[in-house]
Formats: sequence, C-alpha cells, structure tokens
Amino acid sequence: MTSNTTTTLRPFVLPCPDLSAERLGNTNTHGVWHFDSGEPGRNVMLSALVHGNELCGAWALKAFLASGLRPRRGTLTLAFCNLAAFDRFDADNYLPSRFVDEDLNRVWSADKLADANSCERRRAAELLPWIEQADWLMDFHSMTTSDVPLQLTGVQQRNIDLALKLGAPANLIADAGHAAGVRMRDYGRFGAPGDNGTRSLLIECGFHGANEARDVAMDQMARFLIEADTLNRDEVPSGWLAPDAPHQQALRVTQAISTPSGKFRFAQPWVGLECLDAGTLIGWEEDEPVVAPYDNCVLIMPSLATVRPGVTVLRLAQAIS
Repeated sequence: MTSNTTTTLRPFVLPCPDLSAERLGNTNTHGVWHFDSGEPGRNVMLSALVHGNELCGAWALKAFLASGLRPRRGTLTLAFCNLAAFDRFDADNYLPSRFVDEDLNRVWSADKLADANSCERRRAAELLPWIEQADWLMDFHSMTTSDVPLQLTGVQQRNIDLALKLGAPANLIADAGHAAGVRMRDYGRFGAPGDNGTRSLLIECGFHGANEARDVAMDQMARFLIEADTLNRDEVPSGWLAPDAPHQQALRVTQAISTPSGKFRFAQPWVGLECLDAGTLIGWEEDEPVVAPYDNCVLIMPSLATVRPGVTVLRLAQAIS
C-alpha cells in the first residue's frame, strides 16, 4: 500500500495544561524555574515543550512544581521552552504548533545561535545560559505516530549506560542526531566524547495526544532525578514511578533517511520498531525505491508529518551486540 505525504491526525486525548502560573518562572527567563539546594551535587535540567505540541513533559514539570518538591542536593532547573509555539496549540490541528519559524531542536550550534533570525533562535539564546550550566539534562518529547516510548541516548557510551541504569523504557536508540541541525541534547559538552561528567537523554514518551505519554514523562522524570541524586527515592510521590521494563534493548542508528525533494512516500503505514529483512521496500524518494539495507533492520520514528526538503523521515537501526 502506497501512502502519500498527507497525515491523518490521530485524536488528541491528552488535555492541554494551563501554564499561566508555570510560564512566569522564578528567574529572569520566562518559563524557567531554578532551585538551589545549597548542598553539593549535580546541576540538573529538565526541559519540556521544545516542540509546542508535545505536552507530556509540560505536565510532568507542572506536577513537580505542584508537589512542592525541591532538590535535596545540587541544583534543578525546569524549562518550559517553546511557549510561543505552545500558545498556538490546537488539539484538532496540532501539527502546526510544533514550532513558529523553525524547529527549536535543530538550532543548537554556534552558527545558528549567533544568527537570531527566528523566534526559536531568540528563545534558544534565552535558554542557553541555563543549558550551559547544566551537567545532566533530560529533554521530554513525544511522537506523531508511535505509542512505544523511546530513549534517544546519542552515541556517547555514558548516556547509553545511564539509560540502562534507569531501567525503562524498553527501547534505547543510540543516534547521532539530524542533518538539519544540532539538538539540545547534543549541544556543547553534552555532545563531546569521553566522560566529562555530563549526561543527556531525550525521551520520546509515545504519541503526542495519549494520556500514557504523560505517565511515561512522570516516570522518566522521577527515575532521572533519583539517578542524578537530586532526590531520594522515598521522596518521590506515589504513582510517579512505573514498573521497570521487563527487558531493555539498545539499538544503534546506522543511517538517517532524509528527503531532498520533500516528496518521500512510504510503502506501508509504518509506525516504528518494525524489523525488516534486507531488500524490503520501505518507500520511495520521488520514484527511487528505498529498501532495507540489511537483515534485522529496525525502523525508527518514521514520519511524514512535517515533510519538506531536507527533513529526516526515518532512521534505520540494528541491535547493539
């Protein structure tokens, strides 16, 4: 079955949070909250709403603020990132509120940050001091098609190891990022090789509009703060932590498939994590077939939701032995 580039929107069930109080922050940067325990420890940052239609992380940060919890050790920064995009959110047509001018998760390189020619780059400049002082970062996201959470670790072993220590979700993806630009998770020290003390994870919590995505975000927030030694486990409110995954598998992305033409089509309505034999038809870039290059080829985050020239539409991965 051949698909076209139009996307039939799944119903958006997750309510839109009221962020009228949370967007004020307690710093000079709107939407940013910062707490200092006064005790030695890590500088931890949790970021949500990098994309304005990915609400699960905002719900998690809102819950943390409402709980009255504060870091036991070190510092904690909570950032509601792309509030301008969030303000455009419409549950009936949620794709356009991903960003205003450009993807905020593709601007984290020196050249783009130096050229404040978009709403997102100007917001990135506001967030940059908080990101630069962070040692550990968890960035909350969600997906257009898949319900299955994915922990995107990057290629550094320190982050793969941390994801395994967290104990959930089941699927870890070691990926190098996007041709279209650098993600927050890979900015500066976070993307440097070796063990420089930093840790950074990007959690894809499931489908944008599923209540379950909020549950995953809450669980991941709690696990991350416990592992960072920001909170003690017995301080985490009941209901935040879910059971560990029965088994975790780590997959390494071998290549990203982008669309030079903006006219890529899938051969089937892939949702992600399908495992294909070599030669299986994945789709077409204009009239050129794209096939699985090897056996046990796993599809990661196939999406034509924001397709245009240069955009990554799919990643291919294989198990890390």
